Amino acid sequence: SEYAAVGFEYGYSVGNPEAIVLWEAQFGDFVNGAQSIIDEFISSGEAKWGQLSDVVLLLPHGHEGQGPDHSSGRIERFLTLAAEDAFRVAQPSTPASYFHLLRLQSLRPDHKPLIVFTPKSMLRNKKAVSAPEDLTGDTWFRPVIADAEADTTRVERVLLCSGRVIWDLRAERAKRSDERTAIVPVEQLYPLPADQIVAELGRFPRLRDVRWVQEEPRNMGAWPFMWLNLAPRHAHLVIRHESPRTDHAQRHLRPIEAL
Repeated sequence: SEYAAVGFEYGYSVGNPEAIVLWEAQFGDFVNGAQSIIDEFISSGEAKWGQLSDVVLLLPHGHEGQGPDHSSGRIERFLTLAAEDAFRVAQPSTPASYFHLLRLQSLRPDHKPLIVFTPKSMLRNKKAVSAPEDLTGDTWFRPVIADAEADTTRVERVLLCSGRVIWDLRAERAKRSDERTAIVPVEQLYPLPADQIVAELGRFPRLRDVRWVQEEPRNMGAWPFMWLNLAPRHAHLVIRHESPRTDHAQRHLRPIEAL
């Protein structure tokens, strides 16, 4: 069914370029059934046929102890496919960021597919909220979000991250009253906003340690892509190494707490 549905939505977006067409998976990894549509059309239709599409794939993603079929939208797979600005990949961490991402997708003149890794537990997280002023006035989508809580004169370590793990890190930082660590969400994964990341790191004169933190295992998530494209400039690795096949919620919490 995913093969048929994604193929239809892709075709509709090509035929009606003024519409914003969104397809949402029940869980992100269910998009596996449409992989041939992604490979042959979404990632390469423009290069092969000059065929433009701004279809949006919404893929719920989060390693939350629900087992191998309900955890990962396969960020690594899309970042491996990504080249020549063929499509965009994002993982917003706030309602405002999600709103502005979709608004930008509907308004920008260049038609490109958009892959969005959407939250699951963040929908229930009372901290993951936005104020009305974050959605109105002179506001826009920010590929990299500055840490407004960090004292730039005291920060020695920056944690770059994306998605749900941001809120785990912020909660732990508050618990420890840690003033030496800044947490910087990277909302857009491709095209990689490398210059904006470097500019954000430049705000901290005492910075000694830059790390990419993720909940996915080492060979998954954004880390392989960051290792190739960002690590030569800055970051080194801190992630958990447990398998995503954790199928029990309590067993899942232990490695999250260790991270």
